[in-house]
Parts: sequence; C-alpha cells; structure tokens
Amino acid sequence: QVQLVESGGGLVQPGGSLRFSCAASGSIFRIYTMGWYRQAPGKQREWVASIPNGGSTTYADSVKGRFTISRDNGKNTVYLQMNSLKPEDTAVYYCYLSQVGRVYWGQGTQVTVSS
Repeated sequence: QVQLVESGGGLVQPGGSLRFSCAASGSIFRIYTMGWYRQAPGKQREWVASIPNGGSTTYADSVKGRFTISRDNGKNTVYLQMNSLKPEDTAVYYCYLSQVGRVYWGQGTQVTVSS
C-alpha cells in the first residue's frame, strides 16, 4: 500500500500564490509518476500536472505558465507551486502517485481564490 499526505492550501486573493506538498510513503517502487488533479464544486475532477521519474513535466493548458510541479525523489515528495491564482482555480486539489498500473490518492486540500 501507498499513503499520500498533502499539506498547504488555503485561502488566497486573486493574483496570489500558494505551494502544496505531497509526501508518499509505503510500498513505493523505483519508477512512478506523481501529479495533481483538482475538482471544483459541481465539476468533474480534472488533471492539473504530472511529473514522472525522468522529470519531464506536463501541465493542463489552464495552468500552464502559472503552476510549476517538481519532485524530490529522495523524499518521495511532489510539490505544486501555484502563482497568479485566479478565482477559477478554486477547487479541492488531490495529489496522486501512479505505479505498476495502480493509482493512489491523497486526501485532498481545499484552495479558495477570492477577494
């Protein structure tokens, strides 16, 4: 089993910044992908960004240029730096770890962008 614990999030004004982290523990293999999804009220969960072991990051068009995903393999931790936040970024953010055909999820962290 794999456990994911998220930290960060909260309330921020439009144009502000937030940083998440998500630490994985348990039965983690050498090769895996980590990333983030989000779910806004009344909407389906959508993919935000991902980063595999090789470090080649990918982003949803809606966050490209504003969000940066990174990881520390030694700590099995992924980070999401969110800048220039917009009200439409308001959502619950979930980190995930994908390995050997299985996906594990964090508990979710609320981000609210509002003045």
